Amino acid sequence: MLAHSEFGAPDAPPVLIVHGLYGSGRNWGVIAKRLSDRFRAITVDLRNHGLSDWQDTHSYHDLAGDLAEVIEAIGAPAHVVGHSMGGKAAMVLAATRPALIDRLLVADIAPVTYSHSQMEFITAMRAVDLTRVTRRADADALLAEQGVEAALRSFFTQSLDVAKQRWRLNLDVLAAEMDKILGFPDIDGTFDGPTLFLSGGASDYVSGDHRPAIKALFPNARFAKLPGAGHWLHAEKPRDFEATVRSFLTA
Repeated sequence: MLAHSEFGAPDAPPVLIVHGLYGSGRNWGVIAKRLSDRFRAITVDLRNHGLSDWQDTHSYHDLAGDLAEVIEAIGAPAHVVGHSMGGKAAMVLAATRPALIDRLLVADIAPVTYSHSQMEFITAMRAVDLTRVTRRADADALLAEQGVEAALRSFFTQSLDVAKQRWRLNLDVLAAEMDKILGFPDIDGTFDGPTLFLSGGASDYVSGDHRPAIKALFPNARFAKLPGAGHWLHAEKPRDFEATVRSFLTA
């Protein structure tokens, strides 16, 4: 089963938080702790990320199956909050195993294929000479030499195991499966439960053109934006993001 952390009372309503590409559950620790006053918040490390096992595949059906195992172990149904790649995994889970999910919040992603590439970041992380890294600041400096912006350097280095001089990311499989990560599978099924697509007001990841694809899978979907936030809306506007999640899950 996926590596995961829990916050809050074990008998509180469960909410599963699913990170995006190159992330891990630890990126969501602050928000999970804040939600733990009302919920049993569970942050997972997806396969090929964080402390979870490395696998040879990284399709959204794979990721959805992994999430289903966690929910079945903690007790279904659960609320699910998924960001970016984690949002796509959550959508596949909701559409194929709707009985496992109570409410679904998808953060800044749509069930479509994207044309932008994420390979430059794998190239940058591969270029870091980890034998020269004795602290995260060393890796940060080496990523800076590769032209990675400061906010993303801080994000990536959270997935660095300094002691073992290795990334906690299966870069080879993520590179090989990148087309699947950027895409979205054909799905037979829908999720009729309460669904919120929450986007960054300054992000272009979810547009009006995506609404037909969203409504086909999630007929009761609602839409909201966080003003001034980009794709990393939970990191850029954490208080506003948390308040929106809380309001949606308790509605």
